[in-house]
Formats: sequence, C-alpha cells, structure tokens
Amino acid sequence: MPIYITLMKLTAQGVKNIKDAPKRIESGIKYLERLGGKLLAFYVTFGEYDYIGIAEAPNDEVAMRFLVGLGSAGNVKTTTLKAYSKEEFAKVIEKVP
Repeated sequence: MPIYITLMKLTAQGVKNIKDAPKRIESGIKYLERLGGKLLAFYVTFGEYDYIGIAEAPNDEVAMRFLVGLGSAGNVKTTTLKAYSKEEFAKVIEKVP
C-alpha cells in the first residue's frame, strides 16, 4: 500500500481544546482504519509541526478522503507527502535513460 507522511499544525481551535487531543487522535486512527488504511507511526513534536503521522492507505483517493475529513474537523492543518521506499525508488529509476 502507498505510504503517506502527514505533517500537522494545530489550529487555534486545536490548541484551545488541547486536552481533547488524545481522544481526537484515537478517533482519527479509527477513521483511517475504517477507510482501509493503517497508521504506521505517530509522533507529537515541537518545532514547526505539532504532529507527524506515517500511514498506509489503499490509494490516493482514500488518503485524500481521510485528510479532508481530518482537516474539516478544524483542529489541524496538514501537509502530506507521498513516500516511496528505497526499493520502490530503485524500480522507478531503473527505467531512467
């Protein structure tokens, strides 16, 4: 399954309701699983981003559905990167002239 790395920043609403964050995170994980995805890792960070999630999803459409749902709740803004393993990368560049 494709892998997605999501960088998240809390919104003002997310900060205001920070005590609910653990419940929101668990709810988000369950939502991703209902869509057929799987959380591989989740980190709370400090610096430019507040959270980093690494997840698998069956395809880009499922990933987008999850991210739009996450964003529409209003607690985080996301930036997402589609990731390739070094093996997948090696296969892609085999065809480079």
